[in-house]
Amino acid sequence: MKYYYDLHLHSCLSPCGDMDMTPNNIVGMSKLLGLNIIALTDHNSSLNCEAVMKLGEENGLCVIPGMELTTMDEIHVVCLFPTLKKALEFNDYVKEHQMQLQNRADIYGRQVVMDENDNEIDEESNLLILATDISISNINELVSSFGGVCYPAHINRDSMSVLAVLGEIPPECDFTTVEVSSSGDIEKLKAMHPVLNDMLIVKNSDAHYLENMKDAQNYFELEKLSVESVLEVLKNKK
Repeated sequence: MKYYYDLHLHSCLSPCGDMDMTPNNIVGMSKLLGLNIIALTDHNSSLNCEAVMKLGEENGLCVIPGMELTTMDEIHVVCLFPTLKKALEFNDYVKEHQMQLQNRADIYGRQVVMDENDNEIDEESNLLILATDISISNINELVSSFGGVCYPAHINRDSMSVLAVLGEIPPECDFTTVEVSSSGDIEKLKAMHPVLNDMLIVKNSDAHYLENMKDAQNYFELEKLSVESVLEVLKNKK
């Protein structure tokens, strides 16, 4: 059966995320767009996953807890986890490996943690968009140790992508999946980087605003809708 996904969404916790990206609005818009599976992937934090997962369960939406990690190489990597517990354990690990710099909300935007009723329960003081000291070369092994799956984000972009920074997808990273943003030309990328022919390519919105979320277009064929079944698809090479 076809299940439509968007595995790269930001909430109001990301400093560049709009304050309208609340847990209720994200879940509500996902349902309106016809999505069955979403992943919440704020910059270097998973603290809003709990609220979105609670609302997803109430609304028949499969929500995968995740994070968009910034490596020491200034490369964005989407990290997804089988449970909230694992995501929060990874969150704690990343927090110990982040550069420490006070957020300037007037410049970068607020970083708000919310509950399932969209109440503000905390505000992250450390700027979340900075690089960690985690290398792209060991991110796959690290995320796997938390039971998760990761893949390079928006590889077609001119900044913060593995191709923009390194010019290639290093085979030693052992990625099985890559992400192309909604406007990316997959066939052109494959022609330039033949390694992609042996990889699963997912298309996500990377939405920071409600209006950037996309209608249901991309899907997985699954026997059963669950976080585990989606992660298995992402783990297995094409």
